[in-house]
Amino acid sequence: MKRIVIGMAAALSLFATGAMAADLAARPYVKAPVMDPVWSWTGWYVGANAGYSWGRSRTDVSYFNSATGAPIAPPAGSITSASFDMDGGIAGGQVGYNWQNANWVYGIEGDLQWSGEKGSAFYNCVGTVAPAGGVCLPGLTFLPAGGLAGTTLSIDQNLQWFGTVRGRVGILATPKVLFYGTGGLAFGEIKTTGRMTGFDGFGTPIASIGSTSTTRVGWTAGVGVEGKITQNWSAKLEYLYMDLGRYNAGTFTLAPALPISASVSSHFTDHILRAGINYQFGGPVVARY
Repeated sequence: MKRIVIGMAAALSLFATGAMAADLAARPYVKAPVMDPVWSWTGWYVGANAGYSWGRSRTDVSYFNSATGAPIAPPAGSITSASFDMDGGIAGGQVGYNWQNANWVYGIEGDLQWSGEKGSAFYNCVGTVAPAGGVCLPGLTFLPAGGLAGTTLSIDQNLQWFGTVRGRVGILATPKVLFYGTGGLAFGEIKTTGRMTGFDGFGTPIASIGSTSTTRVGWTAGVGVEGKITQNWSAKLEYLYMDLGRYNAGTFTLAPALPISASVSSHFTDHILRAGINYQFGGPVVARY
């Protein structure tokens, strides 16, 4: 009886082992799932940028008698208006926040830039042939013995810095590539330096130099493309048009040696092209199987 029980146990053991082996052989090998990251654009970011700007200043000069305030109508041949380039390199930093909803990305960004943009122009108020008695048109320089004289004004302008606060709306061409439009507030400081020259009533050359700085507020709009390098790092290329409007750039004078002054009015616009890099804080990475 004992031998029968032992034989039955051995048979059952062999049957179970064979069944397990058959089951393992029949079950196919399944590869472990590979994590495919879903790129997230949601979150805060900071970055830096550099580029070049093509600025334009449209500057007008009006002359007046500094003693009486009466306007002076420049004679024919005078230069009282000019448009000149204000080009130069730019560099700065930005901070912003993005919120992603499906393929759309919404955000806000602020940036502050150093600017090397500058330009210059030349203006004059030509003199007149003065009679022998030394009489001349009010406010115009002259040579008392009779002769041709004039007042000149050279203007140098420099956009010292600027910044923007903008909204951004973009669409994802791929999970890693964003095309966007942007627009909002722009502001910046423009320094104007003027050098005025002329002759006093005795024909002696005179000159004066002055400068003013004005902080302006305007608007900006543009487009850009940004691509993910990793989940946290991205690179972008951006174009902005900026308009700081028309403003009083300063008043320059030869008084008290000569009662003539010039009021300068400018309108500044800018075309900005810059490349940048951003670092996004956090941001979830979701596994997709």
